[in-house]
Amino acid sequence: MPKSVLEAIKLGLWEFEPPEVEDDDFSATGAMPGTKDKLIVMAERVRDGLPLWHPMDREDVEDPEPPKCPRPR
Repeated sequence: MPKSVLEAIKLGLWEFEPPEVEDDDFSATGAMPGTKDKLIVMAERVRDGLPLWHPMDREDVEDPEPPKCPRPR
């Protein structure tokens, strides 16, 4: 069973749906959209089999940064 969408694509499994992940199981990012920092976070999420978006991610320059919380292990 692939861990991420990327692994599924490499295996030719086009119908792959990653398992549901609770918002509390991964951290939001305060990086602004379109920045290198935001792209790095999103790439890490894909590699880790996490959802691409977190509901508390910063959405624009005027949004405040979400509170820093340690990454779950």
